[in-house]
Amino acid sequence: MKLSEIFRLVWLNLSQNKFKVILTSIGIVVGSATIMMVLAIGTGGKEEVAEQFKNLNAGAIDISCEGSDSGSFGFVMGGGSGGGPGGSSGGGDFSFSLPGGGSVTFEGSDFMPGDFGSFGFGEESSSKQEFVTLTMEDCEELEDFVPGISDATISYSSTASVEGGDLDSAAYYTIAGVQDNYAAISNLEMAIGDFLTEENNEGKEKVCVLGYSVAKEIFGSAYDAYDGEIYIDDRRYVVSGVLSEMGTVASGISPDTSIFIPYETGIKYITGTSIDPTLTVIAEDVNQVDTVIANVQAALADSYPNSEFTISDAGTKMEAASASNETLTLLLISMAVIVFLVGGIGIMNVLFVSVKERTNEIGILKALGCSRKDILLEFLLEASCTSLVGAVLGVLLALGITPLVELLSVRVSLSVSGALLSLFFGVITGSVFGFYPAYKASRLIPVVALNQE
Repeated sequence: MKLSEIFRLVWLNLSQNKFKVILTSIGIVVGSATIMMVLAIGTGGKEEVAEQFKNLNAGAIDISCEGSDSGSFGFVMGGGSGGGPGGSSGGGDFSFSLPGGGSVTFEGSDFMPGDFGSFGFGEESSSKQEFVTLTMEDCEELEDFVPGISDATISYSSTASVEGGDLDSAAYYTIAGVQDNYAAISNLEMAIGDFLTEENNEGKEKVCVLGYSVAKEIFGSAYDAYDGEIYIDDRRYVVSGVLSEMGTVASGISPDTSIFIPYETGIKYITGTSIDPTLTVIAEDVNQVDTVIANVQAALADSYPNSEFTISDAGTKMEAASASNETLTLLLISMAVIVFLVGGIGIMNVLFVSVKERTNEIGILKALGCSRKDILLEFLLEASCTSLVGAVLGVLLALGITPLVELLSVRVSLSVSGALLSLFFGVITGSVFGFYPAYKASRLIPVVALNQE
C-alpha cells in the first residue's frame, strides 16, 4: 500500500471519530500544557533569581550583630568612699540597668555593696551577650587587617517622612545611610547624576540619591528628580542623582524604593546613634569566601568576645535560591511525566479497543494485500496524530492560562522552544504507547480477522 493511501485511511478514521480523538487526547493536552508551563515557570524563576541578585557581588559578605540585651534586667552596686570591699559603712551609688540598654542611678543611697550581690532576671551579667554597634572603624580594621578582603563598606536603614516634589502630603520612605563605595560594591547604576561622595559623608552634607521608583513617585521621572529638592524630617536635601531601575532584591536594602544619604549625615540629622548597621566586605577571590568568613569571625571574636554576629554571603544566598527553583522545576517535571504516562496509557487503551472494533477491517486490508508493516504504520500514525492534536491543544491551553498564573505572582516566561518541546513530547508519548496496539493489529491473521464478530 502506498504511503498516501495509508495517510488517507488515517485521515478518514480520525475525521469520522472527532469526539473520540479529543477525549483520547485529553491526557496529552494536560501533559503538553504542563510541560510548557513547567519550562516557562522554570525559566521565569531563573530570571527572577538573577534579577534579585544582580545588585549583589558574588564575593559580598554581610556582617551584623546578633541580638541585644533587651531581655535582661539587673542591678549593679557602686560603692561610695566607704563602699568598697572591706570599707566602712557609708553611702554609695545604686544603679540598675533597664531593658534596652538604659540605666538608672541613685546617688548617695544607703544600700551597701555587701548587702546584695548582683542579681537580675534572666542570664547573669557575666554570661550576658553583649550587643555592639558596628562602626566605620570596624569596617576599616577588617579591610586593613583581615586577609583576602578587597573592599568594605557600612550601611544602615531607617524610615523617615519625606516631602517635596509632586507629593501632596508627607510620605514615609526607607532612608539608607551609606558610604561612597556602596554603589560600586552593590553594583548599582546611575540613571542620571552622581552617587554620594566621600566629601558628602565627611561634611555631613544634606544630599541624597533617589531610587528609581522613589524618583517616579515624588517627581514623576528621574530627569525631573535630578537636582531637585526634598525634605527629609523637615530638612532640605538636594537630589544629586537617581539610580537605574534594579527590580526586586533578595535581601538587604531595596534600591528602587530607598533614598540614599551620606552615612554621617543620617546619624547627625535622622537616626542619631540608635542604628543597627551592617558591614559588607568583598572577598578578593569568590572561591575563598569561606576562608574570608572564618578570618572575619576570628577578628570579630577577638574584638568583641561576648558578642555574636550574623554573617552571610551572597554566593550562599544565590545557591539557596537557585536550588529552591530547581527543586520546584523538578517537582513540576515529575508531575508532567505522570500526566503524560496517564495520557499515554489512555491512548493505548483506546487503540486496543479500536483494534478490537476494526478487526474485520484489518482482515479485509490484509486480504487486499496490505502488509504487516502497512497495518502497523496506519495504527501508529493514528496514535501519533491523536497525540499531536492533544499536544497542540495543550500548547493553546498553556497560552490561555498564563495570565491566570501570573495573577498568582508567579513569573512565567513562555518561549517557542518550550512550545516545540511540548509538541515533541506529546507526539513521542502517543507513538510509544500506540506502538504495541499497532503491533498487535499488524499480527492478526487475515482468516481469523475476517471471521471475527
